[in-house]
Amino acid sequence: MHAPGGAAVSRRRGSGKGRELERLAALAGEASAEAAVALETAAEDELSGEHDEPRPPPPTDLTAAAFFDVDNTMMMGASIFHLARGLAARKFFSNADLAKFALQQIIFRVGGKETKDGIKNSREQGLSFVAGHSVDKLVTLGEEIYDELMADKIWAGTRALAQMHLDAGQRVWLVTATPVELASIIARRLGLTGALGTVLESEDGSYTGRLVGDMLHGRAKAHAVRALAVREGLDLRRCTAYSDSVNDVPMLSVVGTAVAVNPDGGLREVARKRDWEIRDFRTGRKAAKIGVPSVLGAGAVAGAVAAGIAFRKREA
Repeated sequence: MHAPGGAAVSRRRGSGKGRELERLAALAGEASAEAAVALETAAEDELSGEHDEPRPPPPTDLTAAAFFDVDNTMMMGASIFHLARGLAARKFFSNADLAKFALQQIIFRVGGKETKDGIKNSREQGLSFVAGHSVDKLVTLGEEIYDELMADKIWAGTRALAQMHLDAGQRVWLVTATPVELASIIARRLGLTGALGTVLESEDGSYTGRLVGDMLHGRAKAHAVRALAVREGLDLRRCTAYSDSVNDVPMLSVVGTAVAVNPDGGLREVARKRDWEIRDFRTGRKAAKIGVPSVLGAGAVAGAVAAGIAFRKREA
């Protein structure tokens, strides 16, 4: 994609790149908020019948809510890592798809700079392995994979914080770069209100392999929270956000209360400077083994794919 303005923009490359990235972040945020509301409505309809899963209590404090990052905040490790591992075991991908995606992600992330072309390639190729697959199929597999690989990875301390907000009559949303369908499964299994996640484009019930806007990462998360607040009538000054990563400072900065949970070094420093509360549920070496370096951000998928390849080789 190219920013509006053609040659004029190319002569002002820096500002043009910034505007393009901001536009994509805003588009991702708007799409995520729209998808989140739609999926919440669908979940409410499904849960109106008999269902064993916990239902979030009806909100009584209608202008306050809590927003939780997922990876290393609500869940140990990266949710997309667990998804990719489960999909690889089910032969959802070909080895060629996995290798191509892993190589592209490694080049993008290890390069150390989020260049315009790098982000464009990541956006267009990042989730191309789902192209042609049914949305319903991925959701069904996501349900199975949650039970197998994610349910026991939830931080009890973070879940208790979420429950605190629910008990106070507030809505609780997950905010994550993982696909919104998977994020919604996690939220529903935890009895939360819903989830904001990366929106994958689909046509006629199947994924195209393209994203709507960009991955829900960094500034896009802040846009999504703002967009959801407008739709739901929330007062962001009364809302709370939780994250482990310095990449989520934009999201943490748009709410009245920010809490660093299992923070990386960058976020811990910011939290101390801004007098944000810090909660750490990790201990010693266990924390070092579980943590995913924040430099990966949304690109943690690369590690997931690499693990998926290794997993399949062991199974062969």
